Amino acid sequence: MFTTIRRFSRTMALVAATSFFSFISQAVAADYVSVKTDNVNVRTGAGTNYQVSMELFKGYPLKVVSNQGEWLKIVDFENDSGWIHKSLVVDGNTVIVNGNKNVNMRAEANTNSTVVATVDRGVVMTKLESKGKWVKLKHSSGLIGWIYKPLLWP
Repeated sequence: MFTTIRRFSRTMALVAATSFFSFISQAVAADYVSVKTDNVNVRTGAGTNYQVSMELFKGYPLKVVSNQGEWLKIVDFENDSGWIHKSLVVDGNTVIVNGNKNVNMRAEANTNSTVVATVDRGVVMTKLESKGKWVKLKHSSGLIGWIYKPLLWP
């Protein structure tokens, strides 16, 4: 009987650990969102009765730091914060250029590759794929290229 209990305990521990890490993975994946449409208001508190502190455009990436009911407390790449209604965002699939100056977008994922564009700080792009420390991105103009991940947020 002791052997049966030990096996059951190990199984339960394995199930609990798997569930915990699955929960953590989902929580980490859900930490970043992108604004769903243009002209979205960010407010100073969790409700429409609070003052508008920012107006954001479609695709703008945000980090979720907490929530209150239907409202998300967010932070952007410049560490500005506020509250946004969760119906106005989608799971994060965009990044923003966060270099100290403009950065090179390249044809391939390496510094020896041809520069296809110079991208200003604050430009938002859609993530397509990653390769090591490089991210393949698409600009709203249709331009596709690679940027070194440390120059992007998030």
